[in-house]
Amino acid sequence: MKYAKPLNNLINQLSKLPGIGEKTAQRLAFHILSMEEKDALAIADSIVNAKRTMKYCSICGNLTDEDPCLICTDSTRDKSAICVVESPRDVAAMERIKEYRGLYHVLHGAISPMEGIGPEDINLKSLIVRLQQNEVEEVILATNPNIEGEATAMYIARLIKPSGIKTSRIAHGIPIGGDIEYADEITLSKAIEGRRVL
Repeated sequence: MKYAKPLNNLINQLSKLPGIGEKTAQRLAFHILSMEEKDALAIADSIVNAKRTMKYCSICGNLTDEDPCLICTDSTRDKSAICVVESPRDVAAMERIKEYRGLYHVLHGAISPMEGIGPEDINLKSLIVRLQQNEVEEVILATNPNIEGEATAMYIARLIKPSGIKTSRIAHGIPIGGDIEYADEITLSKAIEGRRVL
């Protein structure tokens, strides 16, 4: 359907966002246009402000507006544990559960030979430097449970092993509320591997 140029442009820009198809972009665009101007401007200002002020923490690589970030400077956090994740979204997910009180390290990707991404293309060197400079007792590898995440976790574990630092991997398996009959072989295999004594 043909729309006026400004509306078409808004739809095109919104459809560039992940998970937003053309129909959702149209719905969002029409919603934005129906909003009070001050509310639409507040959204636009928030986007511009976040883009201009957010940066990566020089210690852990997480998104922050202060450097170092609030997690790295929090004196109540357990400095003996570092949880290694692929993206800042993973830090947000871990923080939501309010169970983990250690530090983080964000890789900004995973090793993927098929896509030409090697260890030098992710935020790995600074992790090794952190481990040499601090009294870290455990590195928790919380990369995604896919081929790239598993390869990255194995690579990091082998890299850290000579240092004597304990390296663990988050458990994978059947999600709560899931049915075993619908789980794939890899998920079932990981569930069996990660079993624990009751």
